[in-house]
Amino acid sequence: MYFGRTRKRASFVAVFARLWPVGLLLVGTIVGNGCATNPATAAAQNQAAQQQAALARQIEEYQTRSTALDRDNQQLQQLLAQAYQKNKLLEDQVGLLQKQLADMNNQIARLQQEKAEQQKQVQTLTASLQRSGSVTIQPNNSLLQTLPAINIAGVQVRRDGDVIRVELPADQLFETSTFQFRPGAVQMITSVAAEIARLYPEQIIGVEGFTDTDPVPPGLWRNHTQMSISWAAAVHDVLVTQTALRPEQLFVAGHGSAYPIMSNGTAAGRARNRRVELVIYPEKYRSPGRS
Repeated sequence: MYFGRTRKRASFVAVFARLWPVGLLLVGTIVGNGCATNPATAAAQNQAAQQQAALARQIEEYQTRSTALDRDNQQLQQLLAQAYQKNKLLEDQVGLLQKQLADMNNQIARLQQEKAEQQKQVQTLTASLQRSGSVTIQPNNSLLQTLPAINIAGVQVRRDGDVIRVELPADQLFETSTFQFRPGAVQMITSVAAEIARLYPEQIIGVEGFTDTDPVPPGLWRNHTQMSISWAAAVHDVLVTQTALRPEQLFVAGHGSAYPIMSNGTAAGRARNRRVELVIYPEKYRSPGRS
């Protein structure tokens, strides 16, 4: 037993003796590699360090550029928003100017139409005066005692001395502050004229306008007389063109705010005073050449 152990130990020592120089050599190599500097390795390490530094500089430069681009982008966004606001403001201004231009064009067209209507009324009034000068009025004080039977809302018939007055309310005839007819106004005029033509086919008929004392609406008339004449002329035009009454028996007159029926101190009184009257005179007309 002891011999066997001694033999094993001797074998271990022999192996150790043979392997020890190799181990020593390996340790030296390892230590030498750790302590000694290889020129190739140092160059590679230096190159890697330089590349790393270059990459770091590039990354820093890219970050700087990215920050600058972000700043420029924000500025561009602000400029774009401002430009959008200015464009929206300009669009609104253009729209407003276009609306104002359209309103002005409409106003011009309306004024031109009203001017044409006034010229037509002047021609009607002139022709009416000329016809009045070309007829011989025959006195006839024997008007029929029966007043015209006119049952139209707002229309009133009254005897005034030797004449008969048929009142047509201006508020039912014309749009506010104009001489443009309301819907149904022409029908009112023709219905009244039909009854007058039936009862008084040869009487002189005055188409006479009256106003209240309210200020004259600006733009159309200079005074109440012009306003009342325009109302009367508009009704006269319907009588001549759409009824059996003859132009020779009609004439136009405008009395302005004179001859009120009621006080102008109340709204109801002013409304009653705004009117066109068909005044049936007792005289008959006779044109030249008529026996």
